Amino acid sequence: MRIIYILTSLGIGGAEKQVVDLAERMAARGHSVAFLVLKHSGEEWPVKLPVLRLNMARTPFGILRGLRFARKFAALFHADLVHSHTFPGNLFARLLKLMLLMDSPAPWLINTIHNVHEGGWHRMMIYRLTGPLANLVTAVSTAAAERFVRLRAVAASKMRVLTNGVDIDVFSPDRGRRRRTRVSMQTGKAFVWIAIGRLVDAKDYPNLLHAFEEVQRVYPASQLWIAGEGDTAEWRSERLNGTEDGGVELLGLRRDVADLLDAADGYVLSSAWEGMPLAVAEAMAMEKPVVATDVGGVRELVGDAGLIVPPKDSFALAAGMTKVMGMDRFERHSIGRRARERVRDRFSIDAKAAEWEQLYGELVYDKNS
Repeated sequence: MRIIYILTSLGIGGAEKQVVDLAERMAARGHSVAFLVLKHSGEEWPVKLPVLRLNMARTPFGILRGLRFARKFAALFHADLVHSHTFPGNLFARLLKLMLLMDSPAPWLINTIHNVHEGGWHRMMIYRLTGPLANLVTAVSTAAAERFVRLRAVAASKMRVLTNGVDIDVFSPDRGRRRRTRVSMQTGKAFVWIAIGRLVDAKDYPNLLHAFEEVQRVYPASQLWIAGEGDTAEWRSERLNGTEDGGVELLGLRRDVADLLDAADGYVLSSAWEGMPLAVAEAMAMEKPVVATDVGGVRELVGDAGLIVPPKDSFALAAGMTKVMGMDRFERHSIGRRARERVRDRFSIDAKAAEWEQLYGELVYDKNS
């Protein structure tokens, strides 16, 4: 098959990493794969596959220009299937499909939704009005799928759930790496919590900071690392309110996520909304006990291999964190082992690539039959 993946950008984010990993595995399985990227985004995931960068301006002329280049690219590539991701990419792909219908034959179009929330009512209306242009819509969690169907943004007959996957070979505990990273981070014997994700409202880091203040009342030597892209200077000056001196470290954008997860003792998610957070799955693969808010597909992901607490409740989040810290090492290790086994059995990226390949094949075969 010949597959084009459409993304808003290749920026350092969970959705982008998931698509890059999937594309690489599809190429390794013998398929012809290329990326079509709408805009440049500073730091990006490295890719070895062909990439058409549209550098598209958010103006009517810029969009039309981008569509024209994308149409030529898709025709020259002889795509069997276009697979787009997140609202901007999905909408662009639908407009591209409208243009490609003038050609014969037009490729199949799959849209993937990566979050329970992808905007307000106007975006849901756009999804609904342009729905006939997509052959299939997938969501990374049942929670996301149900919400979009309930809002009538996507027809139930077109919706499928296919969850994210983790490379369990990359995210595998290593005692030597853990020791080296903790030495470099000067953690000593402190219990370290880590949270990974952009400094955006969805992650609700104020909730986490309030929770961590409560945690430190019980465990004053504990540390909290927050790794993610964003204006760390603003957060230090306006939102930390001095708590950074109490063990909070804003690490900014990091590429050594596996090292940081290995060095940490527990993973905490404080989000107000999510789809299927990849960082949580990566932490689970690293055998870390997880405390996470009950949003999006988190409960589907964590199962009984972690603690789930209500969102926007810093006292409940703190209680979950202190409960984990109060466990003995054997109990925490047992939770961590269950977490890795759950990811290995249900959320391996190689297994997910096989599921995608089967789905692609069914669509292309049905089209050509």
